[in-house]
Amino acid sequence: MKKALVVFSGGQDSTTCLFWALKNFDEVETVTFDYNQRHKEEIEVAKKIAQDQGVKNTVIDMSLLNQLTSNALTRTDIEIKEGEGGGLPTTFVDGRNHLFLSFAAIMAKAKGINNLITGVCETDFSGYPDCRDMFVKSLNVTLNLAMDYNFVIHTPLMWIDKKETWALANELGAFEYIRENTLTCYNGIIGDGCGECPACKLRSDGLQKFLAEQGGKLHV
Repeated sequence: MKKALVVFSGGQDSTTCLFWALKNFDEVETVTFDYNQRHKEEIEVAKKIAQDQGVKNTVIDMSLLNQLTSNALTRTDIEIKEGEGGGLPTTFVDGRNHLFLSFAAIMAKAKGINNLITGVCETDFSGYPDCRDMFVKSLNVTLNLAMDYNFVIHTPLMWIDKKETWALANELGAFEYIRENTLTCYNGIIGDGCGECPACKLRSDGLQKFLAEQGGKLHV
């Protein structure tokens, strides 16, 4: 039996990965991290989506991350701003994907799961270094060596942009569900979000490009 563990935030990308996992694996679980993020609603959204799809969801306390680094996702007194002069956005959380995948791997090994799935992407993203393919491949090797276990980290979205991510959701028969039930917005608004924050702008731009190409071809 092929088992997989999805690193799951309840956002567009990780929910698309959840539906992808349900199609490609026999048994799927999700893990969500509580790192005192700006919009705690994402934890409840992740729980609800997992429940809707009939998969187990585990929430892990990662509040230590909040103590180690300051950014707009963990501090309400830091303004959400896009990167300036080639710098990273204020929403970048140092070490987040590194820690999340490492803790997910520990959990997966204890459950006899080899496959880890994450929604990171370097094609259409905010420039986060821990979303890059090179980082994921490097960490995959490190985890295998660190635990003497054959992990495979899957990144279904790595080489596709947001328009293509919506297309994948449509192919999986999950377009409307993902559009209506996921939380991508940095201001904590479910669905199409606030329309103003960087995450919403990226999501909306891809959505509009996807819809412009469809003309009634949605799988609903």
